[in-house]
Amino acid sequence: MTEASLEQFLAELAHQRRASPHTLIAYRRDLERLATAVDGRPLETLNAQEIRRQAMRLHAEGLAPRSIARTLSAWRAYYRWLMRRGAIAANPCLGLKAPKRPRLLPKALGPEQAQALLDAQVGEDLLACRDRAMFELFYSSGLRLAELAALDVVGGLDLAAGEVTVTGKRGKTRSVPVGKKAIEALSAWLEQRARLAAADEPALFVSRRGTRLSARAIELRLEQWAKRSGLGVHVHPHMLRHSFASHVLQSSGDLRAVQEMLGHASIATTQIYTHLDFQHLAKVYDAAHPRAHRK
Repeated sequence: MTEASLEQFLAELAHQRRASPHTLIAYRRDLERLATAVDGRPLETLNAQEIRRQAMRLHAEGLAPRSIARTLSAWRAYYRWLMRRGAIAANPCLGLKAPKRPRLLPKALGPEQAQALLDAQVGEDLLACRDRAMFELFYSSGLRLAELAALDVVGGLDLAAGEVTVTGKRGKTRSVPVGKKAIEALSAWLEQRARLAAADEPALFVSRRGTRLSARAIELRLEQWAKRSGLGVHVHPHMLRHSFASHVLQSSGDLRAVQEMLGHASIATTQIYTHLDFQHLAKVYDAAHPRAHRK
């Protein structure tokens, strides 16, 4: 692998596939690791047996299945790119499979917990008004943390229509409904927002200094809110997204609609919430069915 081919590959990922900076950094690291493992030989010269040997080396080094899967994904993407350019005659990554990894269910709040969190009285000041609007919108619409942080006053939020439009992964735009409670909280915040934000500040949610609230700051505010609410559960932003998905699925059973609202490219990603739904049903069964009780 020459430095030039690596830069060209990463540039194409960034511009054509709109890969995130995090993905680009990871791919660069994984390909440089492969080059180091083969003593700097051009990656274009490696055959399938050598690639498999290096994959086995990842296992031997004790890398976690998730890390191995990501590394192999980078290798496969690079060799597919070389094939398209005619730089190699055969793809040495064909048939290369990542190790199976345990499927971890995302943690979600129960409906009662979500209600208790959002109904908690943790203050009536300006920042509490802002935070309530943020967290109501999080749970109401199942947004990603980065999507919430990037929202502007103009162009994203339409309270009259009851929807919010965001740009998610790979630049894909979607519109999601906003519930009544979230609309009320957002309306209250918009009435107060000018007390913090400068006239030319586009961000919907701003800090004490009047600038856009960072994703990390939102995460910390939610953690503090959960503690002050007395919920007794560590709550992070993605948990509200998981809760939104599982609760909508439990109520509607419409997996495709949940996929669209979450902005998942594949319905396979959304299907994880069917397992959460099954867990809920299993608990109901165990509690209610007369043949389910253990003696």
